[in-house]
Amino acid sequence: MPTKPAPIKKAAKKEPAKKEEKAPEPAPAPEPAPEPAPAEAAPAAAEAEAAPAEAAPAEAAPAEGDAAAPAAEEPKAPTPPPADEPTSAPLDLFVEDKNDTSVTIIWSQPETIGVTGLDGYTIEVCKEGTEDWKAVNEDLQKSCRYVIKNLTTGDRLKIRVVAVNAGGRSPPVALPEAVLVKEVADRPKVRLPRFLRQRYVAYVGDKINLTIPFTGKPKPVVSWTKNGTPLDTKRVNIRSTDRDSILFIRASERDDSGVYEMCVKVEDFEDKASLTLQIVELPGPPASVKIADTWGFNVALEWTPPSDNGNTDITGYTIQKADKKTGDWYTVLDHYHRLNATVSDLIMGNTYKFRVFSENKCGISEEAAMTKTEATIQKTGSVLFSHNLTFSTLLLLKSFVILNFSHSGIDYKPPDYKEHDFSEAPKFTTSLSDRSTTVGYSTKLLCSVRGHPKPKIEWMKNQMIIGDDPKFRQITVQGICSLEIRKPGNFDGGVYTCRAKNDHGESTVSCKLEVKQPVIADAEKK
Repeated sequence: MPTKPAPIKKAAKKEPAKKEEKAPEPAPAPEPAPEPAPAEAAPAAAEAEAAPAEAAPAEAAPAEGDAAAPAAEEPKAPTPPPADEPTSAPLDLFVEDKNDTSVTIIWSQPETIGVTGLDGYTIEVCKEGTEDWKAVNEDLQKSCRYVIKNLTTGDRLKIRVVAVNAGGRSPPVALPEAVLVKEVADRPKVRLPRFLRQRYVAYVGDKINLTIPFTGKPKPVVSWTKNGTPLDTKRVNIRSTDRDSILFIRASERDDSGVYEMCVKVEDFEDKASLTLQIVELPGPPASVKIADTWGFNVALEWTPPSDNGNTDITGYTIQKADKKTGDWYTVLDHYHRLNATVSDLIMGNTYKFRVFSENKCGISEEAAMTKTEATIQKTGSVLFSHNLTFSTLLLLKSFVILNFSHSGIDYKPPDYKEHDFSEAPKFTTSLSDRSTTVGYSTKLLCSVRGHPKPKIEWMKNQMIIGDDPKFRQITVQGICSLEIRKPGNFDGGVYTCRAKNDHGESTVSCKLEVKQPVIADAEKK
């Protein structure tokens, strides 16, 4: 028994200090004090022999401390977690973009978030002059960017953002000023393509489809004029989007030529661009042509420009002659630029007529202007010493000799000559050669043929007769056969054949034409 009270005493020495610290606590402690007194009376009497009398009060204190010991241990239990607190206010709220029906805002996350984290944001708006704040997002916004949609144009709205977590709503961050719901104006600009900055030339019947891009916010108002007047919507269709405008003509006519102006307007700002459209076609024939003079073996011609140039400049003229006896036309001058010319090396005794075609960038005129009069090359000097004797001249000379002999009384009997047969089947004296050309560059195939009677010439591509295809120009002059292929495309390559035939037979020559793609330099590609 004496060994057990020792720890009690030690506890008694420590307990007063603890009780002093807990002195401010509520006083349920005095109530249990009377209860332990009888229980501890016997031990106190036993200790009286070994300790002084004044120790009795000190021993009573441990008895009280013994009863209060469980209450003193409560502060040492684990501390409960602190109550959840909301975050600080979001930072740096401002408007990123806006238009007629929406406003886009962005912000930064709060500086202080806390251990409970951040659940999201609530975006609230109210009209200027009121305090009726309403949330515009049903679910919490996770990112720091939000588009407020379905707004009324012209409204002035106050906007704020609140961060939300387990502790509740943070203080809001609001825009310093109300936002006007209206798209930010951006000056309009027409970006005319480079190929339209110069005159745009097209042929009659071509389809016109030109796209002109532009920029500007809000959507610019686009308008078109032609030569300063509104467009004829029956002839020209305009389709405009937010980024470009398309000018479309299904089948162009010469009346569609002119200066087209495009105007884009945003509020008080506008920008304009113009393009010149030129629709061209084949020219008409020269207005008139006449024989100005005839001398020796030469004829001087004069003509006037055509009244219809095909809506483009005349690039030259083609002059042809025809002997009255044969009626075959031969080209003596082509791509000729003057309004007068001299045709030389004509045959004495023959009568000629002439005609002139006009040319422009589309080609040669379909009709020609013909001289109203004819030119006869007269005999000059002695027939016997003329170096330009023809078969008809020799016949005249023969009749003259016979006539002289008959007048002199001599009966002249000309010898019987067997007439030579000049008939001959066609034969090519120069064959076709293989050629290569580039897409868009015209080329010619040439060969020569002889035969009697005059052979009929036919050109074929891959064994198919070309006929009157306007893409090909077929000319046969004094046995020289030429085929011009105008601006060949990818599908114009192949095997071309020239066939000549008459009553005595036929002959053909062929060549291969290769059409290559143009080589584009790297700098041009960029």
